[in-house]
Amino acid sequence: MKPALAFNKPQEPLHWQDMPNGELIAQHIEDNLNLWWPRIFGYHLLKLGSLSAAIDCSLAMIKHQVMVNDRKGFADVIADIDDLPFTQHSVDACLLSHSLEFAIDPHHVLREADRVLIPNGHMVITGFNPISFAGLNKIIPFRRQETPWHGRFFTPMRVKDWLNLLGYEILEDKRILHRSLHSPIKSNGWLSNQWQRFANNYLSSFGSVYIIVAKKRVHPLTPIRPKWKLRPNFKPVNVSSMQGNNHSSSIKKTT
Repeated sequence: MKPALAFNKPQEPLHWQDMPNGELIAQHIEDNLNLWWPRIFGYHLLKLGSLSAAIDCSLAMIKHQVMVNDRKGFADVIADIDDLPFTQHSVDACLLSHSLEFAIDPHHVLREADRVLIPNGHMVITGFNPISFAGLNKIIPFRRQETPWHGRFFTPMRVKDWLNLLGYEILEDKRILHRSLHSPIKSNGWLSNQWQRFANNYLSSFGSVYIIVAKKRVHPLTPIRPKWKLRPNFKPVNVSSMQGNNHSSSIKKTT
């Protein structure tokens, strides 16, 4: 397993159109997240990264949505997503759509998002599944320098392990788009529907894109009170002293 820390930061795409079938990928992500947005409540939603900013969250119950990016023109707040200018426990939900693949330290990105997230807040993460038709393209040498294969793909199990270490409860782990990103099959065609039905039944774990919804769990610390025990009453023991015995014995000898 390769380490998560990278030596050079991969170039993050600015638009979904910068990758093959990017608009189709964004549309499928929006369709699946629209089932979750009405169940996530709060006041502030952070969309971390340029691709997260382009995701339509109009059905979300959280209306104050802040886009955070390090590029002008693509963000409401210009900042690095691994160094957020927000106080601790001030955000109700965070969206990281394909942000971990293009981060130099994905661990730090998750820890920073966890820092600003309130207890019982929601973390929504999407990314490319390396064990899929899209992930197999990284084996092809000339594809490794193209978008998005120049980034680093992490398995959903590995991302969930990071979230478990941070104390998150996984609410959903879903795979979508069981096809290559260069697939010419139309998403609304008869052949596509038949293939998607087969993939959902027999290849459910090999979707090209994963969607993880997790909830931050913080257990309150309950102080343990010491159990007071009554000390037993002190009872002196009658023990004859050595001096007393010697004195009595000396008296007997003199008599």
